[in-house]
Amino acid sequence: MLIGEYRHTIDDKNRLSLPSKFRKEMGETVMVTPGLDSCLFIFTVKEWERISGHLSAGESSILQADNRGFNRFLLGGAVEAEVDAVGRMLIPEHLRERARLKTSVVFIGVRDRVELWDEAVWDEYRRGVEAKADRLAEKLGSAGMK
Repeated sequence: MLIGEYRHTIDDKNRLSLPSKFRKEMGETVMVTPGLDSCLFIFTVKEWERISGHLSAGESSILQADNRGFNRFLLGGAVEAEVDAVGRMLIPEHLRERARLKTSVVFIGVRDRVELWDEAVWDEYRRGVEAKADRLAEKLGSAGMK
């Protein structure tokens, strides 16, 4: 399971080190794609195959505008990234720009994926979620989550 928060920096060649905890679980090749809430999603190849299969499944998937749009967003921007022997990976410029990544970044483990955030954007987002955590917990509880 991918969990935890790790802070790193992007070097001048757009490389950053995948945290060793994640590296062990994710392997030498990962899939990096635009995420939601101004971050990037990083998946194992196996998880990416599962998710992309679900997105493409169904007879009406190409007939529905929302499905086409989301598939273009997630699948169209995806890249396969190699993790080198010392754990570094390259983040292409188009993905850096989309997630507004500067130099300081945060890796967040979210069970089946890793999210990559610009540090300032993550800190602001986290403060917002923390401020309403009690209300979110109540909402989930009333929806049947225990």
